[in-house]
Amino acid sequence: MSQESESKQGKQVKPITPREVGEEQARVFPDQVVEAFNELIAQSFTGGYATILQKDAVKLMVEKGLNKKDIFDKGWLNIEDMYRKTGWDVEYDKPGYDESYEPAFKFSKKRSSRR
Repeated sequence: MSQESESKQGKQVKPITPREVGEEQARVFPDQVVEAFNELIAQSFTGGYATILQKDAVKLMVEKGLNKKDIFDKGWLNIEDMYRKTGWDVEYDKPGYDESYEPAFKFSKKRSSRR
């Protein structure tokens, strides 16, 4: 038996929990995804929130070396959980069936639940 298969047999792989999704995305998404969103948030953050158009995020990721098809096919725009884990409220808004506007992400500082 190879060393690799022996080590895999001793490892207990468990399904990911909903709480772990954001952390796992941060681990497996290319750095360019987070770099692009971080830059766009920093550039547009004013009045307590930042609105990022999806097309601007995709454009910047492509400029950073990612393939546009991969961005969509691999779900690299699904960043909400990852950013929520770090203290952001994130809303994604896209047009409905009979609407036409640019899909966008809205980032705002997570409000404290204490009152």
